[in-house]
Amino acid sequence: MSHILEVKNLKKYYATQKAVDEVSFSLEQGSIFGLLGPNGAGKTTLIRMITGIFFPDEGEILFNGKKFDPINDVVHIGYMPEERGLYKKMKIGEQAMYLAQLKGLSQKDAMAQVKDWFVKFEMQSWWNKKVQDLSKGMGQKLQFVTTVLHEPKLIILDEPFSGLDPVNSNLIKDEIYKLAKKGCSIIFSTHRMEQVEEICDHIILMNKGKKILDGTVNGVKQQFKENLFSIGLQQMPEVISSNAFKAIGKADHTLVVKINEGHTANEVLQHFIQQNNNITSFNEMLPSLNDIFIKLVEGTPLSRQFEKITE
Repeated sequence: MSHILEVKNLKKYYATQKAVDEVSFSLEQGSIFGLLGPNGAGKTTLIRMITGIFFPDEGEILFNGKKFDPINDVVHIGYMPEERGLYKKMKIGEQAMYLAQLKGLSQKDAMAQVKDWFVKFEMQSWWNKKVQDLSKGMGQKLQFVTTVLHEPKLIILDEPFSGLDPVNSNLIKDEIYKLAKKGCSIIFSTHRMEQVEEICDHIILMNKGKKILDGTVNGVKQQFKENLFSIGLQQMPEVISSNAFKAIGKADHTLVVKINEGHTANEVLQHFIQQNNNITSFNEMLPSLNDIFIKLVEGTPLSRQFEKITE
């Protein structure tokens, strides 16, 4: 699969601060890419270099296989910043038309696209409303529409679900999937790890200007797994001991165990089968992206929603 975007050893300094420091990654066509990191990690600076707002001090950006040209390539990019850039006193229909034509669409094509998206998002009755009269959620829907209606090859979404209720969040989520299936590549930046886990194929994690993690969502979770398993038992045994594992938590009829090095999950199952205990479930517990994020960035222990077992 071809790469729509390649970032190579990108650097951006502000005085003595390294906002982006030797960051490299590639984005495949049609993929949904999660850009994660705490405040001040360098995400916004990185996005501004990718969109041509800032020039890198060092490094290279390739767009669609060629050196990125901010003047000509920017029309193929849709950027939805976290801080909204809509004209508050302008009517919504006029604003959508203006932004569509600014991205290169003819008046006829712009009208067709705007009407199609307004119908899709049930925004027809908003045409003559002003942005300043919209709720935050309604403004968010308009911002999303104006970002994608010119059918860009690369779409960058910074906190796209902010202010949206669950129904409209699902509406935009469905459109993100459809755009990716059509071949659009999407960079999705957010603090909501559960959304990244659900939506993204690939992620990178930045901290203090550096890339500290890069991989597929499942690959990253496998990398940080801790040999933890949850076992559903019809009856919780009074004594839990084995050379193969250590019990670290329990809740209702569920036991959480950590398999000791050199032992296998089959040995754990065999242990409970030999006790004639009815096993109702047996699942590996992979860490959430939120757990991994906290572990890498803040250095705090992984949280567990189970009662601690004391020895």
